[in-house]
Amino acid sequence: MNSNNLKKTDVIFGIWPCMEDNKYPILEAVINRNPDDIIKDIINSGLKGRGGAGFPTGLKWKFAASQTESEKYIICNADEGEPGTFKDREILLKVPEKIFAGMAICSHCIKAKKGFVYLRGEYKFMLPQLNKVLESFHESIRKTGYDFEIKILLGSGAYVCGEETSLMESMEGKRGEPRNKPPFPVVEGFNNKPTVINNVETFVNVAMIQKLGVAEFVKLGTDDSRGSKVFSVSGDTPKPGVFELELGMKLSDFVAEYGDGDTKAVQVGGASGFCVPRKRFEDTIIGFEGVPTGGSMMLFNSTRSMYNVLSNYLDFFAEESCGQCTPCRVGCQQLIQGIKAVKKGSKNEDYLDSLLKLTESMKITAKCGLGQSVANSFYSIVTNFKEEMIY
Repeated sequence: MNSNNLKKTDVIFGIWPCMEDNKYPILEAVINRNPDDIIKDIINSGLKGRGGAGFPTGLKWKFAASQTESEKYIICNADEGEPGTFKDREILLKVPEKIFAGMAICSHCIKAKKGFVYLRGEYKFMLPQLNKVLESFHESIRKTGYDFEIKILLGSGAYVCGEETSLMESMEGKRGEPRNKPPFPVVEGFNNKPTVINNVETFVNVAMIQKLGVAEFVKLGTDDSRGSKVFSVSGDTPKPGVFELELGMKLSDFVAEYGDGDTKAVQVGGASGFCVPRKRFEDTIIGFEGVPTGGSMMLFNSTRSMYNVLSNYLDFFAEESCGQCTPCRVGCQQLIQGIKAVKKGSKNEDYLDSLLKLTESMKITAKCGLGQSVANSFYSIVTNFKEEMIY
């Protein structure tokens, strides 16, 4: 395999400084622009949410801007809890000023005066440095006469709070459980007010688009997957770490660069993502037109048992389920017991088909993304590595 088609970029971590001598020049330029024009830029850029769901960022902002409420909020989701994902941590450590700049641009577009960073509880060690940068940020925007304030709130370690409505419940001091939709956060979000919630990396991309321009941004990626993406690379790889790559690459190019020569599967998108086998590397695109990802890329070689991998994922989902809805609460337990029974021989291999039907039901009926996404890893591992589920 040839990795020449794998394009490394440096738009998130490099290219331009967002803060210069306690000034945010990008904000001084943006706050004098018409908010509608900025939203059009974001829409025309094709930017989609970098948290994994991939909702068009510009449309989300447009919906929030159209709300007539005088009180609105902006939330940066920094509750990075997906197994195998640690790229937001690197962004928070290295370029937090770009996150704050992106949030300020959003505040100008939707007319919000308050923003929050919901920081993963395990990232508490970052608070002193983040607060120092935030202090400089507030000092800089006050000099421009712009009224916007950001506060950092700590999460409590619940995976389900990565889901946007569970996160807002947690912020309001309640148990972290998903809300019914509709209404959606852009209509009734934090404190029942219109709220834009985006991932750490999404806000950085917004700031980058305003700095470089739409024309430069759309040169990266593909028609369906514009821009670059920050990936957390782990597992059986000689190059573990955080890397910024252009979207739209073939998985075969990725494996040629980061695999150990014996990669049999790549889990794209963490435990809630898809497991791609070796036979599908060449025809799998990493992007919204192929296999989307929030950033986690876990590589497994031939020494790994995919049964054990799936078993670990299911244990994780069962542990992190909030228990609010039956499909997720009971379904996860049934899947765990089911694959154990097949492995022991107390159930025949046809029982796996029944379990696959159960995951399809969970995908349709579970209340939030946790229960719905269990089907991704379960289906892709069981169908591609069925023999390892049996013997």
